[in-house]
Amino acid sequence: MLTELRVRDFVIIDSLDLSFDRGLNVITGETGAGKSILIDSIALLLGDKADPGMVRVGTDRAIIEGDFKISPQVAESIKPILSEYNLENDENTGHIVLAREVRNSGRTVCRVNGSAISQSVLREIGEHLVDVHGQSEHLSLLRVKEHVNLLDSFANTWEQRKKVALKVGEWRSTIKQRESTELNAREQARRLDMLNFQVEEIRSAKLKAGEEAALQEEHTRLANAEALAEYASEAYTVLYDSGDRHHPAALDQIAQAGRSLVNLARFDKQFEELFKSLTEANVILEEVARSVRDYRDGIEFNPKRLEMVESRLELQKKLKRKYGESIDAVLEYLAKAEKELDELASSDERIDALKKREKVLQKEVDALAAELSNKRKAACKALAAGVEQELADLKMGGARFEVHIVPQPCDSTGADRVEFMIAPNLGEGLKPLAKVASGGETARLMLALKAVLARSGSHNAPTLIFDEVDQGIGGRVGTIVGQKLWNLTHAHQVLCITHLPQLASFGDAHFRVEKQQVGQRTRTNTLKLEDLRRQEELAQMLGTSGSTGLQGAAQLLHEAADYKKKP
Repeated sequence: MLTELRVRDFVIIDSLDLSFDRGLNVITGETGAGKSILIDSIALLLGDKADPGMVRVGTDRAIIEGDFKISPQVAESIKPILSEYNLENDENTGHIVLAREVRNSGRTVCRVNGSAISQSVLREIGEHLVDVHGQSEHLSLLRVKEHVNLLDSFANTWEQRKKVALKVGEWRSTIKQRESTELNAREQARRLDMLNFQVEEIRSAKLKAGEEAALQEEHTRLANAEALAEYASEAYTVLYDSGDRHHPAALDQIAQAGRSLVNLARFDKQFEELFKSLTEANVILEEVARSVRDYRDGIEFNPKRLEMVESRLELQKKLKRKYGESIDAVLEYLAKAEKELDELASSDERIDALKKREKVLQKEVDALAAELSNKRKAACKALAAGVEQELADLKMGGARFEVHIVPQPCDSTGADRVEFMIAPNLGEGLKPLAKVASGGETARLMLALKAVLARSGSHNAPTLIFDEVDQGIGGRVGTIVGQKLWNLTHAHQVLCITHLPQLASFGDAHFRVEKQQVGQRTRTNTLKLEDLRRQEELAQMLGTSGSTGLQGAAQLLHEAADYKKKP
């Protein structure tokens, strides 16, 4: 339950510290005093959307903090969330602190147990702690799509509904895959033709890794055969066979030099080593000369081969322009294209497999949806009977209430269209709630539903907040509404904003919100009322003054106290 609420610089609240009791906490005050602002601050603490306009004028930020005492059941339900985001409070596992900061720049900060978290996580945790029922909640009864949610809460079928939603999601995904595959059949055929052409084009080229470099070298030799032959002949002539006695070849001159060194060695032994070196050089030059000669003799003047090499290189260049920057890249593209061809070739098989999977999932969806629908139908009469009993207590004894379930195509909520039907007065036929209920009737119907849900154990949140649940309800019904709200405190802490003194008299704690003028500023203040001050507040709400008003207020409190003593 919410034990402490601290609000700073929020709208017209400058500073507020409240301690709430376990039972029914009623909040009263003049219209415009700021009662709903107090509830708005709690809603913000629970993850509602923030707005920079919520920051009190003249300040840079609004801060709301709430201390919650949580039961072992609630602790267990939020434990996975706290564990996932490392938000556990090791010092006190039965206590959790939520905080929200809104800055006038628009930035907001959310915290749990002092650790910063996202707004979505704050909202997820808040849903386990507090359930807020304001005017929008009353209006939700007029939205037919909300009726199935209320029925599932009463029937405790949310787990079954989750199973349906998961299976429906899987089924729809399979349908989407199958339809996409079928719709793309024409496009796939075009793609298939193109891939076949590309694969054949690359395959027919019979590309080989490293071939391009070898062809480039061969092309260079073939294109420059005449120059290569000339250079090789010149080198060979210079080395081996000049044919000119005035300009002998290098080897001839080395031979002559060798003879001179032999003569020198006769007189000086050091020339013997030099002669050996010259002999080795002679051998090397002879090898070079023979290699040059063989190269020259092997040079091919082959225009046809040159044309073939150029054609081959041009083909490779063309393929590189289309499929990659290198032969390796072209071969990689070929591998991918061949793989895609295999996949496209098996698309018919894939469609058949998806159709079979779709039928299996359809049966599973139908079975789960039928089970969910049966549970809902079984709960309808009990819900209707409970609501009618509550409405009778709320002075709508002639009203009839029914839950209509009509089959619909299965979606994530199941295969049922759920709609609440009501005949507010005796003798009238049942009609859709959204078309016949007045504001007061809608408020009473919401309270009746909440009372029935609370008795069924479907209200998991330990704290319930009702913002002006008494809208459109007169004083004669106010006492009964007070009794209903107080009865909810057997399982919940309840906070309620009200204008009815008959309802307020059932409060276990009573707070008055008042607006004050301080200098040139307006501020909201909240006081906890006790004894005489509470009687005075109830007297003002009754519209009476003096001793008569106080007696009337005392009588309301006495009657409420007597009711609470009853078993």
